[in-house]
Amino acid sequence: MKATITLSAIEQSKRLAAYTAVDKHILPEHKVVIGIGSGSTVPYVVERIVAQGRELNKDRVFIPTGFQSKELIVTSNLNLGDVDQFPTIDVTIDGADEVDLDLNCIKGGGACHLREKVLAEAANTFIVVADYRKNAEYLGTNFTPGVPVEVVPFAYAQVLRKLHALGSPNATLRMAKAKAGPVVTDNSNFVIDAPFPREIMTDPSTMLAKIKMLTGVVEVGLFCDMAQAAYFGNEDGSVTVKRKVENKVVEESIPPS
Repeated sequence: MKATITLSAIEQSKRLAAYTAVDKHILPEHKVVIGIGSGSTVPYVVERIVAQGRELNKDRVFIPTGFQSKELIVTSNLNLGDVDQFPTIDVTIDGADEVDLDLNCIKGGGACHLREKVLAEAANTFIVVADYRKNAEYLGTNFTPGVPVEVVPFAYAQVLRKLHALGSPNATLRMAKAKAGPVVTDNSNFVIDAPFPREIMTDPSTMLAKIKMLTGVVEVGLFCDMAQAAYFGNEDGSVTVKRKVENKVVEESIPPS
């Protein structure tokens, strides 16, 4: 019974963050191209958009980051688009595995971070939604599996060795849970999870650049200097909002309604 109550509180926090972000950034008068991210908070984003009504959504186009978000768009009878058709996106709303004080994020727990980063970079506004557990001082505080690194299968062993040398001796190839062998991304690649110590994760931009330079790396699940705002649903029904204002991150709290 206790586990069920805890899960319910977390799900409520996710929904609260998602609803608040949609209400702030996807207004009824907006006829826009919208990027829909991946993860456990994103269904609540789509739920809130759908609640705005068919009339408001009929002229909007929704771009998915992967299979999950594509299915959400299709089953919700929203207009499905592709980033090839719409290379500029008005707003992308996505989840995160963790967000630090500077709005840097770890993403890729669901192995979608390549496509998520494409849609984040294509967006004029990139918004992150999450529950209170993802709000951290530095990356790696609560999300301990490490930085997700998508690699081409041919190079995974070499990349793994180099990640060990870069300061992640426990970096490992992510293995699948419902099949034998490694996780395979939507892009037919492998994923390495590379945990780094705190002294490295306090400067994620530097580590991002180093990992990106490794031959065989497709994309890294560090989203640095990309998010304009992050919404965190809290257990007490409030929402913590962190947003960038003139290159500074300011924090505010929206009380329970």
